[in-house]
Amino acid sequence: MRARMALLVSGTACHIREGSRKPAELIAASPKATVPVIVQTDGRVIEESLAIMRWALARNDPEGWLEREDRTLIEANDGSFKHHLDRYKYPERHASDPAEHRAAGLAMLQLLEARLVARGSLCGDRRGITDIAIFPFVRQFAETDRAWFDMQPLPGLQAWLRDHLQSVLFGAIMVRLEAWQARDAPRGFPGD
Repeated sequence: MRARMALLVSGTACHIREGSRKPAELIAASPKATVPVIVQTDGRVIEESLAIMRWALARNDPEGWLEREDRTLIEANDGSFKHHLDRYKYPERHASDPAEHRAAGLAMLQLLEARLVARGSLCGDRRGITDIAIFPFVRQFAETDRAWFDMQPLPGLQAWLRDHLQSVLFGAIMVRLEAWQARDAPRGFPGD
């Protein structure tokens, strides 16, 4: 999601292919075969969503997202928070206690809440790369048990999440694609 949002806001023309079934073309481009992957026109490959975001925004950043980047917060999200999120959301896969990991994740979300009480976004009054880099993970956490999440004393975070979920940008990237086959024509974002 976050790579798609940065590609779209930056106006980067690209073809989207659903690669969850790990087609041979994905493995050839990126042996680790995880998505997202972007193959540039010169053949260079970018394999991480955050790297794709930074690459796209370095090319064109019309909303100034890169001006609102907190690398430490993004690293905490991609490290500790994701660790707890995975073990809360998939306890059977990780042989974990979901309540323990939910509590640890909530403690991290309270840090976001403290920022959002004072302003509308994590690094200022407008969305930036930090917001978009973290948003999909907060969404996953919330959706794991939405009724519980909605009862937590996190009004700033809940409003922030709701605003992102209702944004035109989020709606535009939420396209469902069939599993890609080599014979399929490329697909871009709606309106491309």
